[in-house]
Amino acid sequence: MPAIFSNVHRECNVGKNAINHGAWMVWLASSSVSANDITFNMTRGATAISQQVYDLHMTIFYICCAIGLIVFGAMLWSIVHHRKSRGAKAAQFHESTRIELLWTAIPVLILVAMAAPATSTLLKMEDTSKADLTVLITGSQWKWHYKYLEHPVEFYSLLATSKKQISGDEPKSGTYLLEVDQPLVLPVGKKIRFLMTSDDVIHSWWVPAFAVKKDANPGYINESWTRIDKAGTYRGQCAELCGKDHGFMPIVVVAKPAGEFDGWIAKTAADQAAAKAQQQDLASQTMTLPQAMELGEKVFLGHCAACHQPAGTGLPGIFPALKGSKVATLPEHRAQHLDIVLHGKSGTAMQPFGKQLTAQELAAVVTYERNAWDNKTGDVIQAAEVQSLLNPVEPNKDK
Repeated sequence: MPAIFSNVHRECNVGKNAINHGAWMVWLASSSVSANDITFNMTRGATAISQQVYDLHMTIFYICCAIGLIVFGAMLWSIVHHRKSRGAKAAQFHESTRIELLWTAIPVLILVAMAAPATSTLLKMEDTSKADLTVLITGSQWKWHYKYLEHPVEFYSLLATSKKQISGDEPKSGTYLLEVDQPLVLPVGKKIRFLMTSDDVIHSWWVPAFAVKKDANPGYINESWTRIDKAGTYRGQCAELCGKDHGFMPIVVVAKPAGEFDGWIAKTAADQAAAKAQQQDLASQTMTLPQAMELGEKVFLGHCAACHQPAGTGLPGIFPALKGSKVATLPEHRAQHLDIVLHGKSGTAMQPFGKQLTAQELAAVVTYERNAWDNKTGDVIQAAEVQSLLNPVEPNKDK
């Protein structure tokens, strides 16, 4: 519910801003106040392209203001000076070829004048060639996955706003619902190419400061790019209604000078390589039931409880209960249970966790679901079994 209200609040603000634009059009055109000072206007952003988009927006806006002044001014003048009470009689000129050509030619010329800079800007926005860095962005309910194609670095970026703020138990921060645990780090002054796709439903990666907003569609890759001019932190969010937690899918980009970025990417690559080696060592270890239950509870509360609820009761008609369910209790459904957690379930909001969690965490959470509450199956899933399912050994074709 907080996500729904948050989205409605933002969408209402967008609608209100549009009304304000129309209501204050004439005032803004004649005012000495800078358009960039108006809080409901577009942002100039932090890139050359975003500046061009802003300038294009303002150019077309002022053209619309001028057209509005001319059209409504002529209309009001005609109403006052040619009203019936003054004895005015309507002129008959509907057969005038000259006037028909005139009121056709003028709008065409205006449209051409608007289309020329718009086309130039759009062509630049779509030119992803000669990139210095490529980042693959994958959306999934409700998080982003970033993979640097030129470096061995990839990670998930999840909402970091506290649950107490979301539930209203703590005051909202200035970056409410716009905080993540791992931001996307990019270099300043380099051309960065983005490839967008999705694991499940349609998402949209939107960072206003970059003038980048592209849909992430399952089974398809969209492209965009940016070149950040100034170091800093830039925020955005998913701009597509991708499910009930749509408002919990923020984007945070930290732009660093090229030297600092190189240091960060080298350290992150080394840390991830060490973590991967450690995970492989843990996968060979055997967990006892108490150990698996302790770790599994942490994983469940962090990744599963939002849908299936902490007590395993689910949300009737929306998310299935795990407490007492056949999948989580019957021995013959043990393999199915593992498969759903690892690979998700098509046609539902159940996402695949095989790439998001370690083998030990996956084994622990399935163990927890099969033994928590009143399930009590006694099953203890081991990381080695999960690892074999994630990386099955192909049969030797030479034998």
